[in-house]
Amino acid sequence: MIDRDTVALDDPVGESLRGHHAHLGRRLGRAAGYLPEVASFSTVSAEPDPAEWDDLARLLGRGGFADLFSCPATPPADWEPLFTLDGLQLVFPASPVRADVEADSEIVELGAGDVPEMLDLTARTRPGPFWPRTHELGTYLGIRESGALVAMAGERLRPPGWTEISAVCTAPEARGRGHAARLVNALVARITARNERPFLHAAEANTSAIALYERLGFAVRRRVTFRGFRTP
Repeated sequence: MIDRDTVALDDPVGESLRGHHAHLGRRLGRAAGYLPEVASFSTVSAEPDPAEWDDLARLLGRGGFADLFSCPATPPADWEPLFTLDGLQLVFPASPVRADVEADSEIVELGAGDVPEMLDLTARTRPGPFWPRTHELGTYLGIRESGALVAMAGERLRPPGWTEISAVCTAPEARGRGHAARLVNALVARITARNERPFLHAAEANTSAIALYERLGFAVRRRVTFRGFRTP
């Protein structure tokens, strides 16, 4: 049983932009979105009226990309659908600080100087959208082999009391060595150490990733649908 309120996870983009990530976003009326080089996600209220969709269209610009992530609201008919992807939202159980996770000397913290390699790795592995300033959303960790970045994972959305783990990826030549599990465990330890709960999202078809997350202690909270649109 989850013993902490999970309502914030119903609108993780909006909750993040109203709080921890307000400095990384932009807003017009009740519509909001991240700065383009940080993330593509945008959001509206649970029951938006036409004026709110107009605000989002003006915020994104004519022909702009509206990545509504897990927002369930349906845009007006003249918004062009671009993609629909079924997914799952998983949460880590309420638990004491993960003091059992030993420090891993091969895991390094990534920063602005690592962005070219981070962009290259995510372009090759496609764990989800990753942009030049995405690393500003939170802590990103990596593993190097012979100096080359071969695996990474980091913190993305930050609704109150929660931190999303995202961009979990491993280069094809380095798979099968447990890098993803090591990185996720390290992030879980960091997140719980500041008295927050980890959560994450995965495409429902990515059964291998979901199986890994469940082995690491995550449990499915709900199904979500990721959708993208082009503004008129």
